[in-house]
Parts: sequence; structure tokens; C-alpha cells
Amino acid sequence: MAPKAPSAGSSTLDRLPLAGKIGFGLLFMTLVGALFFVFVYEDLSNELAAAKQREGTLRGELRAAEAIKEAYQKDREEKIRSEARAEQTKKILPDDPETPAFLASLQQTATIAGVNLTSWTPVDEVPQEFFAKVPMKLTLTGRYHQIAKFFHGVGQIDRIINMEDIQMKLSTKSGTAKPDQPVEPEVTVECLGTAFRALKLDGKDGAKRRGTGK
Repeated sequence: MAPKAPSAGSSTLDRLPLAGKIGFGLLFMTLVGALFFVFVYEDLSNELAAAKQREGTLRGELRAAEAIKEAYQKDREEKIRSEARAEQTKKILPDDPETPAFLASLQQTATIAGVNLTSWTPVDEVPQEFFAKVPMKLTLTGRYHQIAKFFHGVGQIDRIINMEDIQMKLSTKSGTAKPDQPVEPEVTVECLGTAFRALKLDGKDGAKRRGTGK
């Protein structure tokens, strides 16, 4: 019996043997896979690589920003400490004589100690290499313990003040002590209170003549 002739409506694929159909299917799948790799996978891979690169760049920028922030914070804290030290140094050794403030601190200390600051006379500044002495002649009256309290109080003032050339004598107002009521004698003290100030670095600084006050 003769084999059947293929019908006119059958396709070429239908006329292929089974092995040919399998081979054609594998070829088709390989072609689809190649097209997927070329047009889809490769694009995704490139985008993933670019995303990783951007992530690395952003992480580097973040680390740099954190380092800048940390350095700024350290600089800011150091600036605050430096300003505090400068302010404290200025209290101890100001740039200007600040005679009114100098006198006010002495008067306040005298009031607390119960001492009468009867006269004060600013005198010539005495320039040194890096600072100048700012002397002031003082006359005080009070009892021994009050004078001692005054000198102690001067040592507690922020600004450096030395008490020099101290001369002490009994005051004419001491009065007479009674046997049952001993009176601590009142004394008059003449001394030189010396404050200090920093010399300016512009080369125009020098000792100045100060006025007299009472």
C-alpha cells in the first residue's frame, strides 16, 4: 500500500519528522534566550551595575559629609573653648587699663570688708615687655581684721591685683578702750594697688598718664 501524500494545507513543520521538530524547538528556544539576553538581561545587568556604582558613590559622599560634620563640630567646640579662655584671660589681664572697673572692684571689696576707701590716685603706667603695670595709690581706714579681710578679698578678684608698699599707722579715731569693752584699734593704711594689662601688638601702646580721683 502506497504512503499517503501530504495534504495541501499542512505546514512545513508538520511535514518534519519528530527529530526535526525537536531540533527546531531547541533552536527556537535558543534564539529566544539569546534575544532575551541581548535585549533584557544585559540592560538589567548594566542598570544593576550602574545602581551599585551610584550606591558606592553615595556612600563615599555620605562618609565625606560625616567627616566634614565631625571636623566642623570639633572646630566649633574648640572655638567655644578658645573664646571662653580668651574671655577669662581678658578678665585677668585686659587689653586696656579699665581704671574705672579696677577702682570699682576695689571699692566693692572694701565695702564688703567694712573698710573705708578714703582716697585713690591713679599714677603712671609702667610698661614691661608684654604687659604694663597699672598702679593706683590707695588710702584705707578700718580695723585690723577688716583690713586683713580687704587684702584677702582683693586676692579673690578675677583681675590680678598686687598690694605693695603697705604702710600702716594708728588712726586718730581709734578711741580709748574700756576695761570691760576692749576696742580693736582703727588703722590707716596707705598702699599701692597694682593691676596689669596686656600690651597691644600694634606697636602704638605705651604707658599713659592717668587722672586723679578722690
